[in-house]
Amino acid sequence: MFQFFRNFFKTKLGLAISLAFLGLIALAFASADVSSTGTFGGIAGGDRVAVVGDEKIGTADLVVAANNGLDRLRQEDPTLSMPEFVGSGQLELVLEALIDRNAIQGYARKYGFRAGENLLNSEIRMIPAFRGADGNFDEQTYRQALAMQRISDAQVRSDLGVGLLSQQLLIPASFGASVPNKLAYRYAQLFKERREGSIALLPAATYAPSAAADPEVLRAYYNANREAFVRPERRVIRYATFDSDALGDRIEPTEAEIAARYKRDAEQYAASETRNFTQLIVPTEAAAKSIRDRVAGGASFEQVAREAGLRASPVVDVTRSALAAQSSPAVAAAYFAAADGAMTTPARSSLGWHVARIDSVDATPARTLADVRGEISDTLREEKRVRGLADLATEIEEQLRDGATLAEVADDLDLQLSNTGPTLADGRMFENPEQSVPDVLRPALATAFQMEVEEPEIAPVDGGQTYLVYEVGDITGAAVAPYQEIEQLVEARWRATEGMKAAQAAADRVMARVRKGSTMQAALAAEDRRVPPAQSVDMTREDLARQREQRVPPPLALLFSMAEGTTKKLDAGGNTGFFVVKVNDITMDDIAKDDPLIEQATRQMGPLIGEEYAEQLRLAMREELGVSRNSSAIDAVRKQLIGN
Repeated sequence: MFQFFRNFFKTKLGLAISLAFLGLIALAFASADVSSTGTFGGIAGGDRVAVVGDEKIGTADLVVAANNGLDRLRQEDPTLSMPEFVGSGQLELVLEALIDRNAIQGYARKYGFRAGENLLNSEIRMIPAFRGADGNFDEQTYRQALAMQRISDAQVRSDLGVGLLSQQLLIPASFGASVPNKLAYRYAQLFKERREGSIALLPAATYAPSAAADPEVLRAYYNANREAFVRPERRVIRYATFDSDALGDRIEPTEAEIAARYKRDAEQYAASETRNFTQLIVPTEAAAKSIRDRVAGGASFEQVAREAGLRASPVVDVTRSALAAQSSPAVAAAYFAAADGAMTTPARSSLGWHVARIDSVDATPARTLADVRGEISDTLREEKRVRGLADLATEIEEQLRDGATLAEVADDLDLQLSNTGPTLADGRMFENPEQSVPDVLRPALATAFQMEVEEPEIAPVDGGQTYLVYEVGDITGAAVAPYQEIEQLVEARWRATEGMKAAQAAADRVMARVRKGSTMQAALAAEDRRVPPAQSVDMTREDLARQREQRVPPPLALLFSMAEGTTKKLDAGGNTGFFVVKVNDITMDDIAKDDPLIEQATRQMGPLIGEEYAEQLRLAMREELGVSRNSSAIDAVRKQLIGN
């Protein structure tokens, strides 16, 4: 019912935290080598875009953060360009996130907050990319991953620390906020608001010109709207893939390696025994012996315990060493000497005298090298495969850095080179949009559209099971399509444009008639075109909220934002026409004091109020430290990013 509330991580607060904790790791990685220099690319306007407290945000920081932000958005829209990114206000959002990052870090430093080493270690261990073949954190995998990205362990820890501080300082402020009953009641009552009105559509196709188009008019339309007929940039990508097959028999473990691993893990393969038992701990040896004797005489262990005012405690899956550590070696010796089902000899620990009934014994015999050879071989083979692939990828990367061509690498590894046709940034084929690049290429598309020709790169795909080596073979830049090749498209767009102009004029006429007292139906009937009849609307906000699982139609959303008795028009989008929306009547029903909507409002509005608390804390951090911006440097970065 209340799903329209904003998701936390889409708010300013959420943006600050998520960027600090997730996105800005990349910033730290990428900017480490340039941000300390004080200048970047000769940007005019100074070397800093902002200062937070005593810490500056350099022009390099903003450039790198903007590029990282663009990369993240390109995961959803691969065709997004930097000028579009900047033009939509994203550069300002990135700068504000950097300011928040520095404010949080400065505030934490001022008041003694820090992310401890153990916490950082825990966070690093939970990152999936750093896990080995067994699913656990692997130090070698971690180091190899950092080496491939040219990242230091210190950089990782620094940026994770900032993110954790963000969580520690901002998120708690958003918890536990309560909503006043009157506010919850009033808000819940809004869902009972009922609106009655009508919605009409004036289709552009109905008003579009039907006569033959004048060629001179079409040519003039083409010349005036050339940017609308730009064919996007397309690239030919040349690539090859390799997996563990390229390693040959290098991943096969030797007898010496198998034997060494067996020796290393000897404890794992040794005989073992665990026991389940039920025990009592009493103050004296005499009491323990009395309990043991009574059970030996036929009494129930549990009954004897109850009569003594005690409760027997079951313990399961305990090894001798674990029991000795938990109680004493004497207790462990007594418990593991007794037969299955028997009572133990009383033994002493620091807690008192122990006596137990052995409920079951689970003994595992030792496993010989012959028994576990296959298991060890599989483990070693997987370890060597992962390590070997990473090593081979590192070797190839060094070869490419030293000037080796893609063809040379492919020939050396006996790889099959393939070429795509002209490809768009979203992976579709330019000449046949219904076809796309192979799935193996999709993770590399964003990078491929930033590369120069014949500058090969290597990248892991398929979770590191496969590696992709690729380069751009040819680039055809974006350009306006020649008129003679798209004449039919030009005509279609011209008709749609003219139809939209006429539909807008028709919408204005219909609104004028309605405002003079005409009904919507009568106002539509006065048109000289056959248009669809108006749709009547009679629903509550509660009805509208139920549609949130689907997209609420824009004209319906508009109807619920208008004042009673008003009429408005709305572009239907996609050159399809214009809506005319009329609100006839607005009524408000009472709501019972125990209506479930009130409880839902209380529960769902709490996080919003909490978010406001956290937002105020974020702003207070900024104010306490002080923030200044260098508008000339920001403008210089903006111009550099968009290529001006």
